[in-house]
Amino acid sequence: MAVSKLRSMRRRITLGLICSALWGFTAPGVAAADYPAKPLRMLVGFSAGGTTDLLARLVAKEMSDALGQPVVVENRLGAGGSVAAGQAARAEPDGYTLIMGAINHAINASLYKDLPYDQLRDLAPVSMVAITPNILVVPANSPLGSVEDVMQAAKARPGELSFASSGVGTSVHLSGEQFKSMAGLDLMHVPYKGVAPAEADLVAGRVNMMFDSIVTALPLVEAGRLKALAVTSAERSAVVPDIPTVAESGLPGFDVSPWYCIFAPAGTPAEVINVLNKAVVDAMAKPEVRNHLLKLGADPYTGTPQEADQYLRREMERWGKVISDANLKAN
Repeated sequence: MAVSKLRSMRRRITLGLICSALWGFTAPGVAAADYPAKPLRMLVGFSAGGTTDLLARLVAKEMSDALGQPVVVENRLGAGGSVAAGQAARAEPDGYTLIMGAINHAINASLYKDLPYDQLRDLAPVSMVAITPNILVVPANSPLGSVEDVMQAAKARPGELSFASSGVGTSVHLSGEQFKSMAGLDLMHVPYKGVAPAEADLVAGRVNMMFDSIVTALPLVEAGRLKALAVTSAERSAVVPDIPTVAESGLPGFDVSPWYCIFAPAGTPAEVINVLNKAVVDAMAKPEVRNHLLKLGADPYTGTPQEADQYLRREMERWGKVISDANLKAN
């Protein structure tokens, strides 16, 4: 009798474990069926008005329309975007916290020793969003009128010419570092807490140059407050076809093309990731959205989560080598 009861108890326990396992397996699908049921937040690791912020707000608006729930942008500044990335990595993997990531996600893994997250382990790509070139700009009244002028002046006055950036480890910063390395120049890096104060000092002539994002620099160029010398992409930008590339201006092979990608916390159900991916891809395919991005200087660039993951891994390898070769370290 005791043996019979024991066997019966074991069967009940086994059935209970199987049901629990099945429930755990199917729960994400059930949750995804009702997703989203509340507002989402999209973290941005940089200040308002910068390229990452502008793209995040544009995409958030389109995603809100597609998902039927508000997507609220929240700026979380610090450590080249890694503060926001750390918050995203620690968030509940339920699809309600996202981050508009950028090229800094590939850079920070090598630049910072003690990141509060692991890029590949803790964050899951949703979709690429856009690619933009940076643009070398100087004050409107600067005597520097070309990349060649910059190189000659820097060689004549080692360590005196300065270049601004929106922060250590940003693509704006590393564009300058790669320029220094490839041209064999001694330039002084002046980091700022965001793009707006950096551009303000550049316009005022307190710094000599900046490899700024074309998205934020172009309006200042068009207004006559800054002068554009070259774009950092391998090919000329369709937005400013008359402006040469750095590569064709004396540094063959120079190519820095910042990119933007939406991430979710790792562990977010695949069904939810797919819902988010579709919202982003559909939004970027709208003619009015594409035209808006192109006017900003950004080229829409989307795809599957798997394609975004592969792109990220290639960029991490590339920038890891640049950082190592230049012996760069975050402050």
